[in-house]
Amino acid sequence: NASMLSYILFSCLLLSVQAQNCSVREIIRYTKLLLKGSSVSCPCRETAVSSCSCLPIAEPGHELACFVEGTEHMLKNNISSNAVTAWLNLTFQTQLGRNLCESLARGDQCQYKTKGNVKEFLNKILRTYQAINK
Repeated sequence: NASMLSYILFSCLLLSVQAQNCSVREIIRYTKLLLKGSSVSCPCRETAVSSCSCLPIAEPGHELACFVEGTEHMLKNNISSNAVTAWLNLTFQTQLGRNLCESLARGDQCQYKTKGNVKEFLNKILRTYQAINK
């Protein structure tokens, strides 16, 4: 899709310009946008088979790897706005790959003890970046 390609190229340009500040404000704004549009608040049980998407709730220091994994899952399953989710996914991949936002990336493996639904996952992203923004 040509419009998606131009969107991703524009996002890459934005990321390179805003790499120094972790794109914190943009991530907060887009995450809030996804939360507003998300009606998925089903209970997430790893053992039960359900239609609820269970996404990793990251352990401290592994947030970026889990945010990449979770947003990839959201994209593959058309869970929310693909353009916004694609932007977030690309941003998290760039931050992880370039070791930006050092406080978030101790490892490139997603480590978690629990999984949560889409709302819980998005709230984890929001809380994480709001803490950086203080």
